[in-house]
Amino acid sequence: MTGDQSTPDVEISQSGKRRGFRTRHLTMMGLGSAVGAGLFLGSGQGVATAGPAIMVSYLIAGLLVMIVMRALAEMVSARPSTGSFATYATQAIGPRVGFTLGWLYWFLLILVLIAEISGAAGILNSLFPAVAQWVWALAFVVVFGAVNLRGVRSFGEFEFWFSGIKVATIVLFLIIGFAMIFGLVGSHEVGLSNLRDFAPHGMSGVAAGLLAVMFSFGGVEIITIAAAEADDPQRAIKSATSSIFWRILLFYIGSMFVIVTLLPWNDPTIVGPNGPFVAVLQLAGVPAIATVMQVIAALALLSAFNANIYATSRMAYSLTASGEGFTPLLRLSGRRVPTTAVLLSLVLSLVGVFLNWWIPGQIFSILLDAVGSALLVVWVLILISQLRLNRQLEAEGSLHLRMWWHPWLSIIGLVGMGAFAVLMLVTPSTRWSLIWTLVATGVLYLIAWVHRAVTGGRVPKRR
Repeated sequence: MTGDQSTPDVEISQSGKRRGFRTRHLTMMGLGSAVGAGLFLGSGQGVATAGPAIMVSYLIAGLLVMIVMRALAEMVSARPSTGSFATYATQAIGPRVGFTLGWLYWFLLILVLIAEISGAAGILNSLFPAVAQWVWALAFVVVFGAVNLRGVRSFGEFEFWFSGIKVATIVLFLIIGFAMIFGLVGSHEVGLSNLRDFAPHGMSGVAAGLLAVMFSFGGVEIITIAAAEADDPQRAIKSATSSIFWRILLFYIGSMFVIVTLLPWNDPTIVGPNGPFVAVLQLAGVPAIATVMQVIAALALLSAFNANIYATSRMAYSLTASGEGFTPLLRLSGRRVPTTAVLLSLVLSLVGVFLNWWIPGQIFSILLDAVGSALLVVWVLILISQLRLNRQLEAEGSLHLRMWWHPWLSIIGLVGMGAFAVLMLVTPSTRWSLIWTLVATGVLYLIAWVHRAVTGGRVPKRR
């Protein structure tokens, strides 16, 4: 890179030492991104589609996430970059693929931003109907925009405590849920009868449920973007990726088991505006516990919204710094915040405010399929990048953290995603989502070709 070499958002102490994210920030950031709309609301869509077999969908997606995260950790520990996998795709495959992957993921996160504020606004509108859903969405954009413009340490601390509340809530939900399963709480029917119709729609239901699951897991990649701004990138990424997978899998599989055991998979409350978690707790008979869960769910969505503003702005900054964007996106504030990139994310979030006014009841389900299929393309390109870059990293002696069973685990991941893509193509409810994602990817690649021809790959100067 040319110009100012310092990383945006890394604070400098009087001794000259960089001060950015700590390991605890990265760990909670990954949990915060993954414990959001996908879990609290999207999981209801998954259960309604796959039935109790949604647990199989989560297990498959969880294993794929584990493979992708380890591949990312190998590359990040060797070459920390806020561009993360877009940078590695450029180095491993070529600049046009890096451009395509980076901006596809950026656009994907913009969709997630809209989904998060829409979900939170819908919950709070049900609690306080006097305030319109779009008004809540607008308030969220303003408040969290201010948080992200302050600087990385402020953001990191905010997200750490915000995510801590969510993690504590999931643990409490699991405790109450298992107490209900054993008949210790509530007056509902006790037993495992709801699990008898395990896969009501067969493998096509599992495949369709995987889209909701992919949406849920999408976002953990943010820790590899943020790792470049950690105090010790190699140690931080190793610790964070090792702990996050098992915690998330426990939260998701455990929560789904509680939900499908206590509620029939076709119960209409599962896909209600408040989600399956609130529906389960309403059976508990504990005063106000369902309302508390609604508030916590809204906070969870806002935490993920906060984390994704960070991710979209840093992705846009890094892409532009490598010659794959627009020069104004390199403008930094006195706190080393890429101000224009943050403001761009916030302006596009206002599209979500408009949609919450126009079609408040339909936004979430539309975005769910789009995000899930786009993540599939992103994960495939990440694994291909790791396979191609591994030899370079080995030769330069920079492999601090190695991919397990290289190259076979990466290949297994690619085969699994290929099988998932085939299932999506033969399943009517998911076919067009994947087709449109592939078309969008092709359009981005064409834009990358034109961009490269016009700019000649020149890297703009930072401001």
